[in-house]
Amino acid sequence: MSEKKEEFNKHNYSADSIQALEGMEHVRMRPSMYIGDVGTRGLHHLVYEVVDNSIDEALAGHCDNITVTINEDNSITTEDDGRGIPVGLHKKEGVSALEVVMTKIGAGGKFDKDSYKVSGGLHGVGVSVVNALSDHLRATVYRDGQVWEQEYSKGKPLYPVKAIGESEKRGTTVTFRPDATIFTQTLEYNYDTLASRMRELAYLNKGITVHLIDKRFTKEDGSFEGETFHSTEGLKEFIQFLDATREPLMKDVIAFEGEKNGVPVEVAMIYNTSYAENLHSYVNNINTHEGGTHLSGFRRGLTHTLKKFADSSGMLDKLKFDIAGDDFREGLTAIISVKVQEPQFEGQTKTKLGNREVSAAVSQSVSEMLTDYLEENPDDAKIIVQKVILAAQARHAAQKAREMVQRKTVMSIGGLPGKLSDCSEQDPAKCEVYLVEGDSAGGTAKQGRDRAFQAILPLRGKILNVEKAMKHKVFENEEIRNIFTALGVTIGTEEDSKALNLSKLRYHKIVIMCDADIDGSHIETLILTFFFRYMKELIENGHIYIATPPLFLVKKGMKKEYAWNDEERLALMAQYGDGAKIQRYKGLGEMNASQLWDTTMNPEFRTLRQIYIDNGIEADRVFSMLMGDEVPPRRDFIEKNAVYANIDV
Repeated sequence: MSEKKEEFNKHNYSADSIQALEGMEHVRMRPSMYIGDVGTRGLHHLVYEVVDNSIDEALAGHCDNITVTINEDNSITTEDDGRGIPVGLHKKEGVSALEVVMTKIGAGGKFDKDSYKVSGGLHGVGVSVVNALSDHLRATVYRDGQVWEQEYSKGKPLYPVKAIGESEKRGTTVTFRPDATIFTQTLEYNYDTLASRMRELAYLNKGITVHLIDKRFTKEDGSFEGETFHSTEGLKEFIQFLDATREPLMKDVIAFEGEKNGVPVEVAMIYNTSYAENLHSYVNNINTHEGGTHLSGFRRGLTHTLKKFADSSGMLDKLKFDIAGDDFREGLTAIISVKVQEPQFEGQTKTKLGNREVSAAVSQSVSEMLTDYLEENPDDAKIIVQKVILAAQARHAAQKAREMVQRKTVMSIGGLPGKLSDCSEQDPAKCEVYLVEGDSAGGTAKQGRDRAFQAILPLRGKILNVEKAMKHKVFENEEIRNIFTALGVTIGTEEDSKALNLSKLRYHKIVIMCDADIDGSHIETLILTFFFRYMKELIENGHIYIATPPLFLVKKGMKKEYAWNDEERLALMAQYGDGAKIQRYKGLGEMNASQLWDTTMNPEFRTLRQIYIDNGIEADRVFSMLMGDEVPPRRDFIEKNAVYANIDV
């Protein structure tokens, strides 16, 4: 590895390799254009942008170690052992190349094909945007035996780049503190969120080591909390981690790595006993959750190869209907990772790959990989085909169940469930529906709501756990049918059972409202599992919310206030003094209609938590772990998080 790096270092990666594409005047004015939002996701995205620079060095063969540190004040320090950002004079800009990289949007070696063959990062906005949105940033470069430094405030240099010492060390260290005037919701970094992304990067770039350190928490031995992520087998280990909560159908992960038509392709896959299809795709380390040409290439290669094998095996001879593409992917977990020199992204969130040449490269790779595997592992091949046949039979039954739902929809009054109390507003953008736990709470909600724009759909008890149910059982379930028909979305066709037509969606806010106890939390999780597995687009488009009813009513005489947690309760008790009385709400039914409206349904005072998917891989793993068949991973999760649990007795 050292010899390889020495060879690369001879390449002309100098100040002139840095290209300034445009200014950054609008970053602070419209930060959401560059990092998505200024909430929790945007805050964490700052870290990813800086780390992407280090990953680019690793992709080019110059970096082995990356360290990310959450400091005591929630500032972030990233450090790598790459070549170090060039510090020489940039001819066009007339200042140090380091200053150009830090203060010009899109400036960086990744735009110079001679410096980087491929690079990560979705929009190429890079560290300059992080600088613009930080009230302080310090960049330290170790390069050519010298140590160089420059500091900035809100994107503006505080002084020219200067040499501050000598060192044989090499690499780049960046410390930044997000600007509180931009990130007004929170400045606190979530360790688990950063850990998920660092783990993901280690799997996607095998051989590199990523250290995550949290200086906000000190262990008994005086060291800081943290983890080290390193993978020697890449996606194969990623699949094992992701599918640890499911029961595998085969002993080993099917894995392939190679290059087709100039496109590096890495694929890993395994079949399990579940009924869900879990495909995760990446381009240059970007999670392309909208898919694209690489994903369609994978599906085509998988379907063609398995269909050819199944036909030749004779196992399909007695099947009375055709096998569809979905049947080959039921119970399949797969990760597809490609590296593309000039990726073209499209789709709503610009995470759908559009490069046509990638489709054929992935399809051919998968076809060759699977053909070899099926020939060398006849027992596993037979198990896979049997799984496909069962999936086809279940799909056939599910189609009949869907047709029954459609018939019942047509036959019911207005095509809506009888339990639904609809609103009078016709514009879906102004309408919201509450999915309420139980008929009793549903009745209270109906009395307390604003009938103009709020609809109520009571759900009886706990809905079906879709994680452990076959598709036709899901569509036969009455509560789930009611949700489908109330929302007005199309369930899908036999050709594409996962199609979800949102054009007829009747409510743009779908609010889950359950009791503030353990059973209520379980019902929330069951409903969220259903949405994640069968109506993920509703989450991705920001339509799903969870209502937060208060836990306590504190009153003294004529004065009364609600509390949503123990801290608020204690503060109110201290404020009211002796004689304050506390009422604990264990269920929605313990409130009258006006109380429920005042605290949980009135748009002026309520608190709704919007559900979004921050990391699709981690969400898939957690839902599988919480709601699947495998008990040990769930037990481990409960033991690890028991300290945070509130037990109702």
